[in-house]
Amino acid sequence: MSSALLRVYPSELKIPYEVKKQRSCCMQLTNRTDQFVAFKVKTTNPRKYSVRHSCGILLPRGSCNVTVTMQAPMEMLSDHHCKDKFLVQSVVVQDRATMKDFGPQLFTKTPGRLIEEFKLRVVYIAANPPSPVPEEEEEEDSSPRSEVISSSTFDVAHRCIGASAAEPSCAEGTSVISGLAGERDFAVDKNQKVQQEMELLGETRSSQQGFSLMFVVFVFMSSMFIGHLMNEIKV
Repeated sequence: MSSALLRVYPSELKIPYEVKKQRSCCMQLTNRTDQFVAFKVKTTNPRKYSVRHSCGILLPRGSCNVTVTMQAPMEMLSDHHCKDKFLVQSVVVQDRATMKDFGPQLFTKTPGRLIEEFKLRVVYIAANPPSPVPEEEEEEDSSPRSEVISSSTFDVAHRCIGASAAEPSCAEGTSVISGLAGERDFAVDKNQKVQQEMELLGETRSSQQGFSLMFVVFVFMSSMFIGHLMNEIKV
């Protein structure tokens, strides 16, 4: 919003609305002239809002930020409609004026004194707006696509059983079936080899255990025989 003296930005005050939390917004005032300009900020609801730098004097081509803070609301609104407004007044003052020269009489309308006024309305916005594209939805979308691809491949293979392999779609289905059959045969052969190796290992362990037991029995019987023989020789 522009005028001869000040440029006020933005043209409306958007304040996030959240229960039991203070929220703030800013406006920027820019002096468009080569003169000293005094400003004053007013509101229709002073108990609800606090304004930092509610008044001041801007240097030529200078600027200033004004912070508007809304007190923490205690209840949720049914809608975000707000009737509150702010008023920014501005007037040219003498060169090198300071805050000592600032007074309420500066904004008193008198003949020959131009006082500009700008009205800004307050707009409530959601404090935490939802994300437009949640990441969870993207992850969920990926699963059905893979299922559709698998289902279509199965349908082509099933339809081509008993059909001519010369057809392009059937040739694709035949290759799919052949690949699956080859993988199945390889798995079966691998399983049989593993079972044979396990049986051979078990037989080897059994034979080793049997040999050890027979050796012990043989040594025991030999010692008994030698002892009996020695006793007869002594006799």
